[in-house]
Amino acid sequence: MLRLELVDISKSYPAVKANDRVSLRVEPGQIHAVLGENGAGKSTLMKIIYGAVRPDAGEMRWNGARVEVASPAEARALGISMVYQHFSLFDTLTAAENVWLGLDKSLSLAEVTARIRKVAGVYGLDVDPVRPVHTLSVGEKQRVEIVRALMTAPKLLILDEPTSVLTPQAVQTLFGTLRSLAQQGCSILYISHKLDEIRSLCHHCTVLRGGKVTGEVDPTRETNASLSRLMIGAEPPQLQHRAAQPGAVVLSVRRLSLAKEDPFGTALDAVSFDVRAGEVVGIAGVSGNGQQELMAAISGEDRRAPAGSITLFDRDIARASPRTRRDAGLHFVPEERLGRGAVPTLSLAQNTLLTRTRAVGAGGWIRVGDVTALAEALIRRFNVKAGGPGSAAKSLSGGNLQKFIVGREIDAQPKLLVVSQPTWGVDVGAAAQIRGELLALRDAGCAVLVVSEELDELFEICDRLVVIAQGRVSPSIATAEATVERIGEWMSGLWQRDAKASHAEA
Repeated sequence: MLRLELVDISKSYPAVKANDRVSLRVEPGQIHAVLGENGAGKSTLMKIIYGAVRPDAGEMRWNGARVEVASPAEARALGISMVYQHFSLFDTLTAAENVWLGLDKSLSLAEVTARIRKVAGVYGLDVDPVRPVHTLSVGEKQRVEIVRALMTAPKLLILDEPTSVLTPQAVQTLFGTLRSLAQQGCSILYISHKLDEIRSLCHHCTVLRGGKVTGEVDPTRETNASLSRLMIGAEPPQLQHRAAQPGAVVLSVRRLSLAKEDPFGTALDAVSFDVRAGEVVGIAGVSGNGQQELMAAISGEDRRAPAGSITLFDRDIARASPRTRRDAGLHFVPEERLGRGAVPTLSLAQNTLLTRTRAVGAGGWIRVGDVTALAEALIRRFNVKAGGPGSAAKSLSGGNLQKFIVGREIDAQPKLLVVSQPTWGVDVGAAAQIRGELLALRDAGCAVLVVSEELDELFEICDRLVVIAQGRVSPSIATAEATVERIGEWMSGLWQRDAKASHAEA
């Protein structure tokens, strides 16, 4: 008997048909991938299964019986748990309180807190249950979501991009857990844009394109190229990564130490590194090790940095405002798309005004035509799937909104571009486009600083790497001399051991 069966599911919105007669069959104990480019309809389909969205047509069968799931609470009662790509956590509550909301209230909060620690330890997920959610990074929030789903002992677990915040070692631990869950009969719907993961983990793969099923395959018998062709109709373009020709130092961070602003943050400890014109420098590390604090200090959101600790073109900007830094050529893409990179309820055109003010005339009057034209140009250039410049930011899929935000800052022709998680949740075609644009920016002489937990991404586009762990930064290493294993160890703060070994050999 099938665990889950969808028959001719359709769902339309005013600007798009998200699902068009989609059928899906998931067996007990099967790890089933759902693959598709951004905007293909994956998230809508998962929300229908989880009861967060009602379909316009079609039916859903659970263990052979037809069901209508009207809410996530009903889905959880059936045994369905979901980890969203865009999180569903209450910022003002702690991680444990968020988990408690979805569990049987016969358990006390203290018991839930203890169980979170146990489950997180078993699955190798670093989660502090007493921290308020608003103090967590994107990666830490995702870990809370994963633990919350696993706490319910689900019969069907839906995971949307679950490994984007984990070290290579932790990914293997999670895969072991998922295989164990599958052997115990739990079915898993797995959404990822990492084709290697799908080929190594999943038993079956359903491919969506434009809201329709375009193929069903055994991913273990496919190549990355064949899966790409099914997903986007072509193989992603190969990046042209020429050797860097670094110029003068653009950004210099020197012994930057900052006390944490809240009890759950990470203090920065003597952070030092440079970024030169015409190079891409990557910062690797597990989420929650000081990336947020470092980005806030560089972007100007946190202006407590000691005088002289951050310079741009030899000019002290440690305590300069974000606008002063932007006027000097520093542009910034935050890791959080909705709420920081874009205002959810504003249109794409209006969102360009967050960092692009050329359409604001004397007296603060907005030239609406110029704003609309800029948004239209960004939509065309970066192949953003949207209803037009008047579409609300929250109406876009995560990957399409990311393309728009990254494109907005690249199009500004920055002298220094700081990007946090540039392709998080973005399909292979869009990721290749964003990475190609970053390299083109570098080749035009821009200095680029990339913070990412995607090691493959850092190895693909960066000329040099540093690793951040517990608020401290490793020495710089040329990407050509680095290995995934070595960087993975450094992400645990073990570069001192390498340094001692090198010193001993000398």
